Amino acid sequence: MVHIRPVRMAALGLTAALVLTACAESERGDDGGDAGGQTGGTMTFGTEGAPKLFDPFYATDGPTFRTSQQIFEGLVEFKPGTAEAAPGLAESWENSEDGLTWTFKLREGVKFHDGTDFNAEAACFNFERWYNTTGAAQSPAVTGYWQDNFGGFADKKAPSLYESCTVSDPTTIEVKLTRYTSKFPDILGLPSWSMQSPTALEKYNANEVTQQGDSFAFPEYATEHPTGTGPFKFERYDEANGTVELVRNDDYWGEKAKLDKLIFRAIPDETARKQALEAGDIDGYDLPGPADWQDLEDQGFQLLIRPAFNIFYVGIGQKNVPQLRDLKVRQAIAHAIDREGLVQQMLPEGAEVAENFYPDTVFGWTDDVQSYDHDPDKAKQLLADAGAQNLSVNFYWPTEVTRPYMPDPRAMFGFIQGNLEDVGIKLNVVSKPWNGGYLEDVDQGKADLFLLGWNGDYNTPDNFLGNFFSDPNNRFGTGNSPWGATLSDELKAADSEVDDETRQGMYEEINKKLKAEYLPAVPISHSPPALVIAENVSGLVASPLTDEKFNTVSIGS
Repeated sequence: MVHIRPVRMAALGLTAALVLTACAESERGDDGGDAGGQTGGTMTFGTEGAPKLFDPFYATDGPTFRTSQQIFEGLVEFKPGTAEAAPGLAESWENSEDGLTWTFKLREGVKFHDGTDFNAEAACFNFERWYNTTGAAQSPAVTGYWQDNFGGFADKKAPSLYESCTVSDPTTIEVKLTRYTSKFPDILGLPSWSMQSPTALEKYNANEVTQQGDSFAFPEYATEHPTGTGPFKFERYDEANGTVELVRNDDYWGEKAKLDKLIFRAIPDETARKQALEAGDIDGYDLPGPADWQDLEDQGFQLLIRPAFNIFYVGIGQKNVPQLRDLKVRQAIAHAIDREGLVQQMLPEGAEVAENFYPDTVFGWTDDVQSYDHDPDKAKQLLADAGAQNLSVNFYWPTEVTRPYMPDPRAMFGFIQGNLEDVGIKLNVVSKPWNGGYLEDVDQGKADLFLLGWNGDYNTPDNFLGNFFSDPNNRFGTGNSPWGATLSDELKAADSEVDDETRQGMYEEINKKLKAEYLPAVPISHSPPALVIAENVSGLVASPLTDEKFNTVSIGS
């Protein structure tokens, strides 16, 4: 067993996100960074993987979002170090009593990186671009964030949360929704809803996504010309070594970035990231292995620990293997996995066994749920009762990646593999690179069992449960079970409930049924991820949402 020292939790306030506010006012400039830090220089930061592309609307992966958060901005942002919604390109907003109409007052004097104006017309252009997506881009593998959060598109094949965006004057827009939702306006803080230059989107054919077999080809805009309003501008991408170069936006409307250049360098192997930091080749990296934390601090590096705002789970696909549609079989899988042992042996102190599909800081969490203790004998009996003693499944795990909830995919897979084989489940092991087939296969329902998780984007239960299960045609294949549509309807009803107390009870009931009646996956753990930076780096504020901004960062000599 690896010895992992106790965690010294950083002083980060994980505050509840705004649910429905009558008005929000700008306080930009009051938070984050070292205002007196040195200006200039280049920072190289090691990331766990290479970005898939640079148009955040089409993104689903962390490395793409990390880059997007430096280049782009949305109407709403999150206060540094918290999950609390705050003004971004909208300096204030207010809503109608029924929560269906939202009026946003936009900042004046903001320009995109191509010199064009950000204004009300540009903002509505972006909303209409998202809503009017057609063709291959409607695949959940491409616009999964839109479909998980807003629903359908203008062609009305599925209902949409979005109804319209209207320009009231050059600095005011009115966004109308088709129903109340507890996640608005917080949802607009996601990188997916970043404001992008209409001129650049049209010039570089941003909407021309094509499908090639099981993969997708993205247009020139998404690979070479991302154009936002943020403190850094895209310079170039070296795909051969997964290196993204950004430069300071000297025309930025707010406080200018201190760094001249920011480089994100993909180093999928955590040990290699550590060695690069020790050699001085990089100035920091994300997701150091928990077993390395003490050694890194002993060497004088700074460890920034985020709160555990995530979930790691073993997904159970119900599309391909009929036996997995039997609750007893899914319960057998849950009893087979030694969740406590995995947490103790492979995650830092501060990690916890998960009982719900989101952490207890999120609205609607309850401890009144069915638990599945590690009980191999019970697992074997359940398999026998279901006539599934010879159960054989494809078990997928990802390579070339480290995630906040999954610091060592290979080791965590090996641990769970041993648990399942111990109860007689036959596994056909499939491993693929995270951005080289793994996510595509999982999203298309090819995996019977798979390792995945979620780091919260904002602090509502819908961000977790809604993203997982609202659409019955999901990676879990819940549409193949008699309760899949029911679960989808229950989630939509809870998110649309205006009364907080009633909504709380609805989510508590859903959490109970997810464990006792549905069990589309086995929740495993919540784990506090970390970043590590060199001694001469200052101004980086760790985020529970993993959406760190680097414009406040200084690097000393």
